[in-house]
Amino acid sequence: MILVDKYADHQPLNRQSEQLAREGVELSVSTMADHVGACAAALLPLAELIKVYVFAAERIHGDDTTVPVLAKVKTKTGRLWTYVRDDRPFGGADPPAAVYFYSPDRGGAHPEQHLAGYSGFFRPTPIADLARSTSRGEGRARSRKLHAGRMPDANCSSLPTSRRRRATTPRP
Repeated sequence: MILVDKYADHQPLNRQSEQLAREGVELSVSTMADHVGACAAALLPLAELIKVYVFAAERIHGDDTTVPVLAKVKTKTGRLWTYVRDDRPFGGADPPAAVYFYSPDRGGAHPEQHLAGYSGFFRPTPIADLARSTSRGEGRARSRKLHAGRMPDANCSSLPTSRRRRATTPRP
């Protein structure tokens, strides 16, 4: 119930604790957080298998989106990085899947870390930091490292025109 309320219904633990208290159940936020942590630890092997499955695909799509993060003084903005495999449009029979990563900011180091070792085609939804990094000295080296091999896929609108690929087929 705690996990469903937290992740499916977007109810922070403090609100859940207050709601349960109104119903006569005293359950502290720290106890609820311990339960969430224990469930996360129990589900970690499954999450790792999903991650391996997603990054085993020949092509993946990536996106990042903002997520509000409850902080002591005010709500902060974090990032949820999503990577999806779905070969059905290409005639593939494998089921689609997605893997998610959280980061406190939108720095280019995060997708670099997530995509380390991936050698397939990567189709990002415009990731502005990658476009900005190609115009800076240090960023250029980081961008080349991320785009090495067969990444990114064709016509990524977040990259300068000179860095876009014109075709979606693999280069030799």
